[in-house]
Amino acid sequence: MVQKRLQELWYDEKGIVTVEYALLLSVLVVSMASVWQMLRAAIAHAVADAANAISGG
Repeated sequence: MVQKRLQELWYDEKGIVTVEYALLLSVLVVSMASVWQMLRAAIAHAVADAANAISGG
């Protein structure tokens, strides 16, 4: 059933647009995930620096 639906989308012009949007969305999700990881690391580093400064270290 899924394969039949994918074939219909593949041969339909509207299906091609849907696939393009799906690819764009997947690139956006991967990009946001990597940004989230970098932001998480930066926040953890800032909190550790603040904790060291408060404790006098």
